[in-house]
Amino acid sequence: MTDTAALLLLPRLRVQNANAIPGPLSWGFPAPSAFLGFTDALQRQLRGRFDVDLVLGGCGIVCHRFAPHVARPAGRYHRVFRLTRNPYYAGWKRGFSEDKPATLVEEGRAHLEVSLVVEVRTELHEDERPDLLEVLPDLLGAMRLAGGSLLPPHPRAVQDKRYTPQWFEWYDSASDNEDAFRGLRRYLLPGFALVERSDLLAARLAELQAERLDASALDALLDLCRLNIDPVGPDPNDPDHTLWQIRARAGWLVPLPIGYAALSPLYAPGTVRRTRDAITPFRFCESLYGLGEWVSPHRMRDSAQLLWQREASPEAGIYRCTNRYADCPPISAN
Repeated sequence: MTDTAALLLLPRLRVQNANAIPGPLSWGFPAPSAFLGFTDALQRQLRGRFDVDLVLGGCGIVCHRFAPHVARPAGRYHRVFRLTRNPYYAGWKRGFSEDKPATLVEEGRAHLEVSLVVEVRTELHEDERPDLLEVLPDLLGAMRLAGGSLLPPHPRAVQDKRYTPQWFEWYDSASDNEDAFRGLRRYLLPGFALVERSDLLAARLAELQAERLDASALDALLDLCRLNIDPVGPDPNDPDHTLWQIRARAGWLVPLPIGYAALSPLYAPGTVRRTRDAITPFRFCESLYGLGEWVSPHRMRDSAQLLWQREASPEAGIYRCTNRYADCPPISAN
């Protein structure tokens, strides 16, 4: 974190119709890659407005509200997505109307309210910071986050600075940075921050492999994220029956898509048809899953616990998002 010059807080961003299917195995909150991609897009927008070659780094994700578009059919226990036909009739694009309705496109959507903490790696003069904070609401209104549309600023933004972008200077002293981060955390409450818990996944995998040698990381991931009901012993009132108890979890753990793993070699630009452009190398990939946890920001003592960073290893074929929450112990509940 030595290259951090400041932290830019984007509070209470309201997102409409964000993508709720971040990976092939799970649905719910968007993946960290969606927010890091938003940071890259914001960096390009700011470079077009200012002469400074502004560089943005990691991104911290705090969720205040999550409302998925789901419904529970009558007599069922599972939930289904609320899907729409766009357009409603199949012949709409061909210039005439048909009685045949268009097919449903399987997509999951959700409404979000999130606060983002963006790492700034470029020194910005004090005279330029007010201009940047003033232009941010207009820039954000024309952008998309996780496939969803950003709504206008919060109605309280005019009277309450907690709903407007804030600039937090970063220092060379660790104690000064702790004080600055302590002040930033107040703007993130109430809410829950998304962090990575690869340490819990590795520990659970070791426990399963001690019981069963063929246990895989997927078995450990499913064991941590699902609802487990274990037997605790015979019923004292009825010895013929067994008492069952829900296994306590280590925290609010969720399966999390954290990047991509290569399925093919890296092809030269222009050699694969129908790619995005002819100047970028291309590679076929699959989703890479890990373990995430929702924690309260007041449990954090360092910005490194909050920020997600990019990590790429083209030789190994790994492109993933990383978080250092497990490297620093959280603040005790006591």
